[in-house]
Amino acid sequence: MPQIVVLPHASLCPEGAVLEVQSGISVCDALLENDIEIEHACEKSCACTTCHIVVREGYASLNEAEEKEEDLLDMAWGLEATSRLSCQAIVDKADLVIEIPKYTINHARENH
Repeated sequence: MPQIVVLPHASLCPEGAVLEVQSGISVCDALLENDIEIEHACEKSCACTTCHIVVREGYASLNEAEEKEEDLLDMAWGLEATSRLSCQAIVDKADLVIEIPKYTINHARENH
C-alpha cells in the first residue's frame, strides 16, 4: 500500500502524518479518513479550490489533471507547478509527500 506523508500544517496536522492508503482513493478522501479535516467546500465535486494541496514528491504518479481542475487551480492561493485539488488527485502505487497550503480561498467560511 502506498503512503502519503503529510507535512506539518499549523491547524490541520501540526505534527505531520504518515498515512497508509489504498491505491485508487483520492488524496482528499485519504486525508479525511485519517482525521485530517482538509476543507472541501464543494463536497469534492471539483467546483472550488479549498482542498488545494502541493505535491512535494510523487506528483508524476497521480492521474493527469483535467482541464476543469487546472482552470480552478489558477484561482488557488499559493499555486505551484505541482499543485492539485486533493479531491481530484487519485493515489496510484507510489508514495506521496504533500503539503496543505497555509491559506485557502473559502468565501463561505470567510463571510465574503
